[in-house]
Amino acid sequence: MTRVAQLAAAVDNLRSAIVSEAVLREAIAIQQIAAPTFDEARRAEYVARRLTGLDSLEVDALHNVYACWPGVDRNRPAVLVCAHMDTVFDTQTPLTVQIQDGNVIAPGIGDNSLGVAGVLTLADILRKQSEPLPVDVWFVANTREEGLGNLDGMRAVYRKLAPRLGSVLVIEGMAYGRIYHAGIAVRRLEIRCTTPGGHSWLHFGRPSAIHHLVRLAAEIVALQPPATPRTTYNIGTIEGGRTVNTIASDASLLLDLRSEDCEILAALEAAVMRIVEVEHRPDVTFTVKVVGDRPAGAIPVDHPLVQMGSDVLQLLGVKPALEAGSTDANIPLSQGLPAIVVGITHGGNAHRLDEYIETQPIADGMWQLLLLTLGAANGLAES
Repeated sequence: MTRVAQLAAAVDNLRSAIVSEAVLREAIAIQQIAAPTFDEARRAEYVARRLTGLDSLEVDALHNVYACWPGVDRNRPAVLVCAHMDTVFDTQTPLTVQIQDGNVIAPGIGDNSLGVAGVLTLADILRKQSEPLPVDVWFVANTREEGLGNLDGMRAVYRKLAPRLGSVLVIEGMAYGRIYHAGIAVRRLEIRCTTPGGHSWLHFGRPSAIHHLVRLAAEIVALQPPATPRTTYNIGTIEGGRTVNTIASDASLLLDLRSEDCEILAALEAAVMRIVEVEHRPDVTFTVKVVGDRPAGAIPVDHPLVQMGSDVLQLLGVKPALEAGSTDANIPLSQGLPAIVVGITHGGNAHRLDEYIETQPIADGMWQLLLLTLGAANGLAES
């Protein structure tokens, strides 16, 4: 019998405390509070109220919410369990919820309302059902994971708690069955073009910021990054111009560059910069601003934390999928602090209005999270 199986048998009584319907109600309550990146304050207030009664409850300047379940030995490295609160949807997005064929369809329900609900539910179970654990367990709902947030919420969490921590569990609602043990490198650039502009008829022939920017964009999308190590790019937004009959004097795009290899990413960024330099013309100016820089990091697949995650999933009859991605775990991993990302259920259509989660796996997903937390607190993830 594995150590994980022994742990599961010893705490089997806690499994009855997991009520998937209650987890789902919590997720929907969170989802109904708009929380676009940089505007998470209202959701943070809700989370802080739910964590009332725990030790060291705090909401920081970035609206990260912290609370601690004190352990027996507060000097030993603690466990951090966290999930990001922000979503890609603005405050005007209808937060309609539909339930169809065992799925819940709602913008942001899986990314990451369910993840935050998992953290809150875990905190409830431990403080109501469990004796104090050997070490502290920190529960954090952090901000600024999506878009241009640049993981700044998690950066602040790391600065505050890093000296106390031994391991990190990052929760993403729809990642059940996967274990992210590596964080890929990400660079995000704002490329802006400016020209004198003018009237579309009177000044025809003058350079247009939009025309030059889309030509540059076409050259970027002609780049062929390597398939291995996996490397990608994406032009996420293009903005500019004033009216249909105005030669645009200003236009910009946001470019996302990612790679499993930092050197390959740097080479891709250098190729983009060469294109920018070539496209300079008289009265046509390009400027490039770095608006996102997510560091890379990883722990090996044979690390005890990864192995514990794999053992828990196998105990639940799930074949683990070991992954690399861009998540809040990038921050601790880049600093050498062991971290993995796990999920609570399956789902799809992330970042779309018809995003959905499956309800059936939620109980197993929460049991997984509970076992991982107990295992990490009891030293099963230590090298």
